[in-house]
Amino acid sequence: MMPQMSGMEVLQKLRQKGCTTPILLLTAKTEIEDRIQGLDMGADDYLPKPFAMGELLARVRAMLRRKENFIPDIIKCGNISLNRQSYELSGEKQSFILSKLEFQLMELLMLNQGKYLSSEDLLVKIWGYNTDAELGTVWVYISYIRKRLAALNANVAVQAKRNIGYTLEVVE
Repeated sequence: MMPQMSGMEVLQKLRQKGCTTPILLLTAKTEIEDRIQGLDMGADDYLPKPFAMGELLARVRAMLRRKENFIPDIIKCGNISLNRQSYELSGEKQSFILSKLEFQLMELLMLNQGKYLSSEDLLVKIWGYNTDAELGTVWVYISYIRKRLAALNANVAVQAKRNIGYTLEVVE
């Protein structure tokens, strides 16, 4: 009901761009379906009009007490999305349920788009400090992720720089 685009469209664009600022929707839309949609799209809270000023202030205080970074249940990069609840990696026409380690690797790459992570960093962050896994294990899982992305016709790819690491980038 805003002049250029709806509040839901603004919310969606902000979350797609990686904006982690807490969002409280103040709206005249009071239907349950609207509330569900707003929360599922990444809003931290939803308050229909009319509202009491005390309730608004209490909700803002509650949001400020929560963790700093919002991470939506569905992370998007290019034309793929990763559902953090179901471990599902989806493209435009197909999807895969990832294994736990594939999911953790894909999630880490998606949350760090454009940043290079060394094989050692990936090994420690996914397998842990006390792992018996070797660097070759990281390389194998990178190849699994690349095959999944190719099967999805993804416009994103895992890029590598020798002696630096891996990153996820949108390929135009």
